[in-house]
Amino acid sequence: MTRLSTDKRSEEIRQRMAQEAARILAEEGVRDYLLAKRKASERLGLERSQLRRIMPTNVEIESALNEHLRLFHGETQPDRLRELRETAIEAMKLLQDFSPRLVGGVLDGNATLHADVSLHAFADMPESVYMFLMDSGIPVETEERRLRQSNGKHENYPVYSFMAGDVSLEITVFGLHEKGHAPRSPIDGRPMKRGNLAAVEALLEE
Repeated sequence: MTRLSTDKRSEEIRQRMAQEAARILAEEGVRDYLLAKRKASERLGLERSQLRRIMPTNVEIESALNEHLRLFHGETQPDRLRELRETAIEAMKLLQDFSPRLVGGVLDGNATLHADVSLHAFADMPESVYMFLMDSGIPVETEERRLRQSNGKHENYPVYSFMAGDVSLEITVFGLHEKGHAPRSPIDGRPMKRGNLAAVEALLEE
C-alpha cells in the first residue's frame, strides 16, 4: 500500500472515529470527550497501536457533534436548547449575588439532549454558595473538578450540583479574583467563554 493510500485510509478512520464519538456524546449521555473517543475506538475495532496516529482532536469531535445535532436532532434540539437556557437564566437570577456566568454547550449552542447547565460562580468562600443553596431549600451534591489555568497549572474547584425539573445544573465556584481569568476549555485549550445574565437573555431573543 502506498503512503498516499495509507494516509487516506487513516483520515477516513479518523473521520469515522470523530463521527462515532459525536454520536455517543449526542445519543448516550456521555459528557467526557476522552471517554467518547475510547468507546468509539472499541466499537470500530481499532487497535491501541493505531490510536496515536488517527485519534481525532476534541475540536474535530465538536465539529462532528454540531453536524450530528443538525442532521438528526434539527427539530428537537433547538427547543431543548431554549429550555436549558431558560433554566440557566432562572438559576443565574437566583445566584445573582455570586456573579454567575454560563459556560459550555448551553452557551455555545451545541448542547445535546442530555446536557447539563454549567455555571461559574464567584465568592470569597466557596462554602457561601453551598450554604446559600441549602438555605434556599435546594438539595445539593458536592464534588471537585480539576481545571487547567491559563498558566498551564491545574487546580481543584468545588462543584455543586442539583436538579431543576429534568435539567441538571452544575455550579463551579471560583474566587472573586478569578472573574477575569477563565480556565482553559477542554475542547480547544483556549479560555472558556463565559456569558453573563444579559448575554444569555440576549440569546433567547435572537
